Amino acid sequence: MAVNPVQLQKFLRGVDYPARKEDLVRHAEQQGADEEVLDTLRRIPDREYDGPNAVSAAAADVA
Repeated sequence: MAVNPVQLQKFLRGVDYPARKEDLVRHAEQQGADEEVLDTLRRIPDREYDGPNAVSAAAADVA
């Protein structure tokens, strides 16, 4: 099941873009993200993301 993009971005609020996958996972963990969000972030491609829309698109692709 796909993670709700609004929920995903809630846990990524404050990220400085561009950001690498590992930075996104670490930030979401620090913000108290649930396992569904963290699992989704761990499965996105390991690359640099230029903003929230790119992260949401990658998350939708792995759902």
